[in-house]
Amino acid sequence: MNVRFDLDPSLTPELRDGICALWAEVSNAGGAVGFVPPVTREDVRPELLKHLTAMAEGRQRLVAGRDADGRVVATAFLTTNTHRLMKHWLWVYTVMVHPDLQGQGTGRRLMASVADAARSVKGITALRLTCRGGSGARPFYEACGYQEVGRVPGAIRLADDDYRDDITMWLDLG
Repeated sequence: MNVRFDLDPSLTPELRDGICALWAEVSNAGGAVGFVPPVTREDVRPELLKHLTAMAEGRQRLVAGRDADGRVVATAFLTTNTHRLMKHWLWVYTVMVHPDLQGQGTGRRLMASVADAARSVKGITALRLTCRGGSGARPFYEACGYQEVGRVPGAIRLADDDYRDDITMWLDLG
């Protein structure tokens, strides 16, 4: 499928609603994006509003992928650091690809667009993200050039008897 990726697209109601719908669909398909299924768009909306607020305040940027019909099918948020010793790298949050497109290269193209967006920011030399152990995300990010640089065992609790590692990944943009 042909997906067009844009950095900092205009935040229209359609884009906002599209991200919210994508987030719920990815979550309900088992995606590790901050929720445990089942979730609704209304469950996701408060978290999305936090991202949108950070964007409005200039602390966060959006890479959005849309299909030929304009439907949001992929996203990632880039967040700046406020710590004076860590302003040379960006956080990557809420990486999502529509479940129907997973395994078709859309995720790799999204991550390449994220890296390109980061390279366009003066002084940025690396990207950092975290992923949930046991989700299959670590091998995906490794295939995109990231390396595992840290792990906190059992830091994520999905249920009373289901604890997952919180894995930190790093991409040197040099």
